[in-house]
Amino acid sequence: MDQMTNQELTALIDNAVAGDKHSLETLILGVQDLVFNLSLRMLGSFPDAEDASQDILLKVITHLSSFKKDSAFSTWVFRIAVNHLKTYQKHRFAQFPLSFEFYGDDIRNGRLEDIPDLTQDVERAILAEELKLSCTNVMLQCLDPESRCIFILGTMFRVDSRIAGDILGITPEAYRQRLCRVRKRMADFLSEYCGEYGAGACRCAKRVDYAIQNHRVDPRHLEFTAARPARLAVEVKEAMEQIDGYAQQLSFCKLYQSPDRLKKLLQDFLNGAAYATVIES
Repeated sequence: MDQMTNQELTALIDNAVAGDKHSLETLILGVQDLVFNLSLRMLGSFPDAEDASQDILLKVITHLSSFKKDSAFSTWVFRIAVNHLKTYQKHRFAQFPLSFEFYGDDIRNGRLEDIPDLTQDVERAILAEELKLSCTNVMLQCLDPESRCIFILGTMFRVDSRIAGDILGITPEAYRQRLCRVRKRMADFLSEYCGEYGAGACRCAKRVDYAIQNHRVDPRHLEFTAARPARLAVEVKEAMEQIDGYAQQLSFCKLYQSPDRLKKLLQDFLNGAAYATVIES
């Protein structure tokens, strides 16, 4: 969809609103990776991100006729996703909230030397990479939902401050100031504790067994290292900006393709009776 002209995209949207299933499927396939990656960072786990992404994409489908074309289509999708995710309570970390204080205490006081080898014949380097990706993703849950969203839009998607401010309902200046503060907060924590991205003593390879014991990593089910990378092109990148000097330090935000299960759920919806009901209404 990123290769389309504005005229082609407008025609695709008009056809989808008129009931053309192929056009609608093309639109949804074009934004589902965007929605899934935003959901994964906001919620912290693959299962929760899949569930939320399904809800968001169904909202996009059912509200498509209300898109007024006064912004980029991806900006409109972002706004729906952000509004949904900021108040989403059906995920693991809504019930068990985290904090930087908890994370720091866990790093300082975890007794790594008392734990046997739990790698189950999986290469330790692979498990260490899984832990690194999982840890930096879950660490975002230490931020409040609004700050988390600001961080993700600015650091992962590099959304221009004018567009991000519009999505969040704040001024571009307020967005830039808050993004700078939250990026510094995350960078300061990583600098103090993390040996992968900062000068801290924590090393993923040393904490693998501890993570397995505490059910943070499952050697039999490596979600992050098994997930396929996505070549995500977002229309809002048209006015990208370099916000501050933490970009390289916070470069752990990898992008993933939507899981096949999510794609199948959406295709089943488009091919089922529920889609016909939505179109008729």
